[in-house]
Parts: sequence; C-alpha cells; structure tokens
Amino acid sequence: MDLVIRGARVVDGTGGPPYTADVAVHAGRVTEIGRVRSGGRRTLDAHGLVLAPGFIDMHAHSDLALLRDPDHSAKAAQGVTLEVLGQDGLSYAPVDDRTLTEVRAAIAGWNGGAPWDPDGDVDFDWRTVGEYLDRLDTGVAVNAAYLVPQGTVRAYALGWADRPATPAELDRMRRLVAEGLAQGAVGMSSGLTYTPGMYASGAELTELCRVVAGYGGYYCPHHRSYGHGALGAYAEMVELTRGAGCALHLAHATMNFGENEGRAGELLALLDDALAGGADITLDSYPYTPGCTTLVALLPSWAGEGGPEAVLARLRDDAEAERIRYALEVTGADGCHGVPVDWSTIEISGTADPAYGAYVGTRLDGWESARRLLLGDRLGPTVLQHVGHEENVRAIMRHPVHTGGSDGILRGAKPHPRAYGTFPHYLGRYVRELGVLSLEECVAHLSGRPAARLRLPDRGLVREGYRADLVLFDPETVAAGATYENPRVLPAGIPYVLIDGRFVMRDGRRTDVLAGRSVRRTPHDGR
Repeated sequence: MDLVIRGARVVDGTGGPPYTADVAVHAGRVTEIGRVRSGGRRTLDAHGLVLAPGFIDMHAHSDLALLRDPDHSAKAAQGVTLEVLGQDGLSYAPVDDRTLTEVRAAIAGWNGGAPWDPDGDVDFDWRTVGEYLDRLDTGVAVNAAYLVPQGTVRAYALGWADRPATPAELDRMRRLVAEGLAQGAVGMSSGLTYTPGMYASGAELTELCRVVAGYGGYYCPHHRSYGHGALGAYAEMVELTRGAGCALHLAHATMNFGENEGRAGELLALLDDALAGGADITLDSYPYTPGCTTLVALLPSWAGEGGPEAVLARLRDDAEAERIRYALEVTGADGCHGVPVDWSTIEISGTADPAYGAYVGTRLDGWESARRLLLGDRLGPTVLQHVGHEENVRAIMRHPVHTGGSDGILRGAKPHPRAYGTFPHYLGRYVRELGVLSLEECVAHLSGRPAARLRLPDRGLVREGYRADLVLFDPETVAAGATYENPRVLPAGIPYVLIDGRFVMRDGRRTDVLAGRSVRRTPHDGR
C-alpha cells in the first residue's frame, strides 16, 4: 500500500454519521477502510482530523487559471479536487479563430486572456472541447470537468446578432453541442444575462437541451434574472428542461436585489413542486451575499449586439451612451436583471489594465465614471454587486438538492473572497459557528451530491474502490482566510489534500504535484 491514514474521523460524503477508521490508499484508490492492520510505504496520523471526499466546485471560472498557474492554491488549499468549468455560457471551446478572439475580449474580466493582454498569457492551441480537455490532461493542479458554453456556440454559429437562428444555424449549434458532449463535456451552460447567449429564445434553448439529454448530460443556466422577475426566470428554466427531458442544475441560485429580500422560500417551493412531479433538479450557491461579474455585463443586451468592438463603439457615441444610461438608471437593463442600477452597490474589484488600478475598491459615483472606465480598460473591469440577502443565502443552502460552487473569479486586484474561501467558509462559518448545516450534511453538499449530479461512478465518497481524492481538515479550526479587504488569503485548518492518492497539499503547504486531469462525461446508454 502507498499510504495508510490512521485514526481519522471519516465523514464519507453520503450525509451519514461520522465514524473513526483507518483508510488505506494504493494506486490512486481507496483500498481498505476500517482497522488496517498492514502498513503502507507512508503513514499519516489523522487523529483529531476529519477525512472527507475532496470537494467539488460546481461553478468555477478557472478555465485559464488552471493552465496559467500550476500552483492554483486558491482552490487546492480549500480542499477542492474537482472544478466544473465552461460556466455561464462563455468559454474557449468550441471555437474558430474569429470566435476565440471575440470571446477572449468578452470575458477578459473573468479570466484575463484578452488578445491585447501583455502578461504572457496561455497559448490557445486548441479549438475543440476535446482538444481543450486534452490540454488539461498534460497535468494541472486539480481535476476539471467542462460544460459546453451555449453563448460561445451561438457566437460560433451566427455571431453576436440579436435575432433568431435560422434552421441551418440551429442545426450547426446542435452539432457543436453534440460534438462537445461526445468529446467528454458533462453538459451545457448558458449565461442568459450575457451576450450573445441571452439572444436565444426558449425554443432554441429547448432544442439544444434535447441534445444534452440524449447524451446524459445536464443543463446549467445562469438564467434570465436574479432580480426583477427572478421567480419567472427560474420557472422558465424548470419548464424548458422538463419539456426537453433534460436534467437541470441552477447556477449560483439565489434571490437578489431589494424586491427579493426574504423570498427564498418562494423559490424553494417552486423547486419542490417540480421535484415532486419528477423533475431532475439540483443547484449550487456560494456562502456570501455580494455577487461578482464584469462591469460590461450590466449593460442592456442591445448594446452588446455585434460583439465587444461594437460595444466600445456605442460607448464612444454620446447618443448611444445616453441610451445605455437611460436603460441602466431608469428602466432597468436586462444585463442588470431588470433592476435600475444603484451605483452605490457597484464596487470595482479589478481592472485589466493596471493603469486603472486606482479604481479598485471604490464605488462608482455614476454612469459617466462607469463609461470612462469601460472605454479606458476596454471592457475589462470586474465588479462586486452588493445586492444579496443573508436570509436567502442560508435558506437555499439548507435545501437537499443544494451543492457548493464558488463562482470564483481569480482575476483582479481585489477579487471576491469566495474564490479563495467558499469551502472553508461553509465549514467554519455555517457549520461550526452558526449550525445552519451539520458537518456530515455540509460535506455531502460539497462532495457526494455534486458527484451524483456529474454521474461520476467512483468519486465523491470515501468508499473502497473509489478514487483517493480526499481532504483532511480540523473541524475546530477550519476557516476561510479570505476577506473583502484581503481576498487572496489561504484558509486555515486544511492541512492535507490528495488527488489520486497524491498529496497536493501537505502540512498546509502546496506541493509541486500536478495530479489534476480532465474528468469526462461517463458514456450514456446508447452513446
């Protein structure tokens, strides 16, 4: 045996009661649980520590960070052993050269990687989903699964036009989604407050979801509003996927802005009714109230037609800029969830160009400041939106189909602390301090339940024969170190993390092990 972990308090990811046991690991898998009499090449005394399955981040924005940063302690130090990428309908595969250039510009605030980015970014030497996953297989910090991004697919098939797809274009989108799933993607994502994905009708999305269902994948939408009309936006996704026969996973599910304060119960009642009727639904959330996105994402959808360069042209034009301002401040832009923007809630968290670094940590004082920053930083700024409600966050995390997702954006001088703190924050704040979840229930939300959604047959539980993706933490001290003031601080109380039985964190320090690989969709019956 390679390793014997002695005397751990095992919380196995099922939600069942903890128990004390030795755990033996060999050739990347758990081989024995109980009283292990034989020794291993290495022994770890785990008395006082909880042994759990590695955590699965169901909503990550590490698409380039995994390739750019071999250390990736932001996630490894939290006990994350698997991230799900390709989120919110925008990522870097499948693409052609034109689409790649456009997408790199559109989501530079999430991931860097803009065509003009001077910081020695990654070599974009892939075009298909399979090629991107192959690139991950050369060795990265943690495992990664991928969702086919519907917005990228739409940009590839018909550009950034706000119009219905022609039958030929819809067929092309179906083929692109099918190819991505056949190459290993676990499902499809959408960003329905982001261009160009938001231009798709419900009928168009239903057709693509039928393709996803045929491959046994799931649909993960950032739906059309988390503000005005949020319940209707959730209901649209439920009905759409039920009509398509497709599993649904609701991205960063919450109820935000003033009109939704205290209304999480209405969302959960909607989901409970659908679940009782046989719908296959899960969701993820992060344990914080502010959201985080790009500043340009708040603009009305018509301002994004034509792609990033067209947005910049509209911002330069005084008349067009005034139309944008009116939509933002008076009518409520669809990019800002139909709610008139309150600039005092918008905090700049990062810029692409360091020359605009003085904006970081400040609140915008109005549209003209936002316009100047968008133009100067070429749509690069990221923002925190202080629009959430603690009671909604707590109610949603208690739901039995809930899973954990950081939605962590790693770029920017002051990123949201969720990027470095989500998983220890669940364990330290919401388990130990507040008792919102029991320890065993919380671990199930962070491991076993996500693995079940991803249909992974040998991950997410501490069980003989399963992969040895494991985390050991001290339940009395585990806590997020990241704060809004200092968001890049690593957590406390998580000394050991293993992927495939290899230590990626040992004694609280990142090793040089790159044990992460792509985790591809398990073939569905008939495929």
